[in-house]
Amino acid sequence: MFKNHPKGLLAAALSNMGERFGYYIMNAVLVLFLCSKFGISDETSGLIYSVFYCGIYVLSLVGGIIADRTHNYKGTIMSGLIVMALGYAALSVPILATPQNSTGLLIFTCVALFFIAFGNGLFKGNLQAVVGQLYDNFEAEAAKKGEAELKAAKDKRDSGFQIFYVFINIGGLVAPFVAPLLRSWWLRSHDLVYNAQLPALCHKYLNEGANMAADQLENLKELAVQVGATVGEGFDFSAFCQNYLQIFNEGVHYSFIASVCAMLISLIIFIATKKIFPTPGKKVKAANAAEEVAEVKVSPEEKAAMAKEIKQRMAALFAVLGICVFFWLSFHQNGQSLSLFARDFVKTDKVAPEIWQAINPFFVITLTPIIMLIFGSLAKKGRIISTPKKIAMGMGITAMAYIFLMILSSVCGYPSGEVFKAMPVAEAEGMKVGAWALIATYFFLTVAELFISPLGLSFVSKVAPKSMQGLCQGLWLGATALGNLFIWVGPVMYNKMDLWQCWLVFLVICVVAMSVMLGMVKWLERVTK
Repeated sequence: MFKNHPKGLLAAALSNMGERFGYYIMNAVLVLFLCSKFGISDETSGLIYSVFYCGIYVLSLVGGIIADRTHNYKGTIMSGLIVMALGYAALSVPILATPQNSTGLLIFTCVALFFIAFGNGLFKGNLQAVVGQLYDNFEAEAAKKGEAELKAAKDKRDSGFQIFYVFINIGGLVAPFVAPLLRSWWLRSHDLVYNAQLPALCHKYLNEGANMAADQLENLKELAVQVGATVGEGFDFSAFCQNYLQIFNEGVHYSFIASVCAMLISLIIFIATKKIFPTPGKKVKAANAAEEVAEVKVSPEEKAAMAKEIKQRMAALFAVLGICVFFWLSFHQNGQSLSLFARDFVKTDKVAPEIWQAINPFFVITLTPIIMLIFGSLAKKGRIISTPKKIAMGMGITAMAYIFLMILSSVCGYPSGEVFKAMPVAEAEGMKVGAWALIATYFFLTVAELFISPLGLSFVSKVAPKSMQGLCQGLWLGATALGNLFIWVGPVMYNKMDLWQCWLVFLVICVVAMSVMLGMVKWLERVTK
């Protein structure tokens, strides 16, 4: 797989696995963890999630600027891993949220999330810039051998970023299992079992007590029996709820220790292999020095042509970034409305809802070689699909995921999440769908991701001016941030609309974005030649 690719690609991917491990733990548990720990609503939890994930990618711009100005990409990457480890360490401290400390504890949690986001910003875009520099050097060496070798080297860039993407997702495949398994083990060690609906009812009882609605109190009694409590005359629901919430959330806290270990492993790998990686800062300095020496020989017309080319490239970059905002708005519902869907509408008596987040990295790992084989076979036949066209196809495949969810929800007659959670336990259980629904949804979303995310990284590395590589990778992540900033609308629609209407909104977003992208394909292909 790594044959005829630059040396250092595997080392870069392995260095990124720890970050992916932490990312997928947060992706799997954050919304559900905030709800179960603090008793806040799905919408409020979703808003915190949105700001956090927006921060991850916005701060990549800051990380890119720092690396570009200091010309110290490797140092910035290592600093990012250390800062992320500190954030995860803070989250691993298991403190029970009570009415007295809840506000301060939530602020502390948000500060820890900021550390994770800032560390990610220092790390993520700059490692991607280093991978892009690997291919710049690879193509420069090939150019010395002739046009045919240069063309072959350029054709490797897309597949190289796909390989990079599949290997970093190995960490993402393992991560979603960690928190649910630790939580279930911790509950079992206290003679309790996992139930996804119980934390919300426990918080409601602690807040309302005897004023709790009769039907909800009946649901609490039934679920308490299901998780191992003996409910009889004089049963202390308040003590039960406090105990269940504490044990339930302690298991999740301990999973963040695994994230700290993952960051440290990535740091060790990067330090051990950093000599393999190029130093983009040195290349930029050398290029700037060469330009200064040659400046007197460049005519005004040539300068104008160079400036025009840079403007065209940046315009193409911003056009693609604009489309990708809508992809990430739709795709990152996997940690928002789709996580809530897994919790509420999918049978999770045997598999916790967070574990379904592993489907995405599993499909990334298994489907990437197939997609690479298809693209490679088409290329050999002279039917090369351009990167812009692949991105447009990805938006269409994303739309297919929401078509599937819309049809499923309509056929099953699913109401809004809020209405569904208020239904009697037995009736709601009878309406739940099997795990196959999530598997089918994530299949479509992952194929779409493979058409957009790694190829988007490749596209950025192609059009980015040499002196702005860190910044341009930061802009790519900034577009992701903008999409993430609005993903909170998913939980709001999920709880207020019939589900088919919620999925219809995302379907329309994807179809419009695909249509705009198809309209720009020829222009983008000219710019990236």
